[in-house]
Amino acid sequence: MKKFVVFLVGISLLTGILYVSTATSDQFVNAGSTKKFHFTDTVTSAVDPGQGHESNQLVFILSPNEGTIYDGSITFTASKPIQVAVFHEILPHERLGQPTWTIDGETIYGFSLIDLPQRAGSLEFTGGALGLHAANSDSFTATVSVDGWIRGQPADIILQQIEYQVEEPSFTLSRTSIPVTIPMHKGVYEGGQVLYIITDGSDSDYVKTLSEKQQWNVETSAALADMPEDILGQMFVFTNGVRGDGLYGFQDEVFSSTPSQESEYSALHSVTEVSWKAGQREIVFESVDDIIAAEESGRINLDRIGVVLNTPQVIWPDGQMTVREDPEITDDTSYDGGQIVEIDQDEMTATFIAHRGWGPDGRTIYYIVTDVTPLGPAQTIGVVNAPTNAELISHPGTGNIYQFKNGIPGSGALGFQPEIADVSLDDESYSPMWKIYLVEWHDADAAKILESVSDLDSFRTGDLVTVSIARPTISDYIINSPLVDPFQQWDDDDDEEEVADDDADEDDADKT
Repeated sequence: MKKFVVFLVGISLLTGILYVSTATSDQFVNAGSTKKFHFTDTVTSAVDPGQGHESNQLVFILSPNEGTIYDGSITFTASKPIQVAVFHEILPHERLGQPTWTIDGETIYGFSLIDLPQRAGSLEFTGGALGLHAANSDSFTATVSVDGWIRGQPADIILQQIEYQVEEPSFTLSRTSIPVTIPMHKGVYEGGQVLYIITDGSDSDYVKTLSEKQQWNVETSAALADMPEDILGQMFVFTNGVRGDGLYGFQDEVFSSTPSQESEYSALHSVTEVSWKAGQREIVFESVDDIIAAEESGRINLDRIGVVLNTPQVIWPDGQMTVREDPEITDDTSYDGGQIVEIDQDEMTATFIAHRGWGPDGRTIYYIVTDVTPLGPAQTIGVVNAPTNAELISHPGTGNIYQFKNGIPGSGALGFQPEIADVSLDDESYSPMWKIYLVEWHDADAAKILESVSDLDSFRTGDLVTVSIARPTISDYIINSPLVDPFQQWDDDDDEEEVADDDADEDDADKT
């Protein structure tokens, strides 16, 4: 909060209006039923307190006062181009489309901006208040000379000095945090059930097939194909055998680890297709060891098809991702306390919080968070700790997310403006795995909203911000944060046709 000293003319004045003046009461001369005034002063603007005007700058020269009309002239010179603003007191029902200004939504003023922005000027005015205005967030200083009359109330002119608090400027996007409901699939680890989601895949054709099967977009990330082998988990998908709920209509997928095996677990999995050989007695596998033994005995074939999927686990045999205590999602929802608001095992869905940020060119992106390394940030935001992610710190298959550690308060992860990502879903280099960089303003009071990588680069080149890689607890910081489309829809007619096609395929398979 910043404290301002405010000088207000009149007895009953609108609380919270900024008017800086060193004028004294002897500058006002009684002129019968009206009051004469004249003064010269230097003033400095602040954030416009009017609703919907928070991104502008304003300083009142003559403050609003019920029943009062000011009539006179003003001459000014300013540190940058500004406009003279004249305010006109109106009743709520008189607001019929004209520009208006209000602090509380009850006391309303018509709002006139006189002439184009200029650094100096002189004009006559009549209105319920007089100010200087700039349509941006940069403060300005101006010297003014004002001469005129106060007509109507109040009967006695008094100069009051009031101290009041003005909130720091802040910035919040609309729909900052929204729910995104993602289908879950069943898997197996050591005989226990795993429930997981599929967000990204390295092969576009495979991704298209999975998207159609689950009726929710799996995004293509070619960068996943080049991930180091030693960080990939193994995911076994069955192409025949015992029918079930697996991706191909047979038994559930088998995984090589869960988040309980911290040193081994990764949400990134290399897909191996399992096919039973003819004449073999088909069983349901419950572990990777059982699959390897069956392959060594010649009962099955294993085919590593070269596809890598991002398959974060939501529930595993002895644990699950944190579900937030408060399921309501608002623009003020924090990152702390969990990234899931509901796990519905009947409908087989998990509802995540999708966070809004900016892509490299300033377009809106939404992302979820599923796992993080190191442990501290993972515990804070309530997601899986995946230490194997740290091996990606120098890998080219990761993107960069820029978080702001000071500046203008907002909806970002650290309490300031929203994040900026250097790739989007449209980019061939898109990856759900990110390195985190911290942006720090050298002068936090001079901070502006940055919306793109080019914005960031220009301010970094101008030595106004410092950008450094994040290393909480002196550890490498990697986050699995898939970009998602929370507004996607699927055509029900297409769904019915696909179901019919699937039924026909199953009938053909049974006959075979």
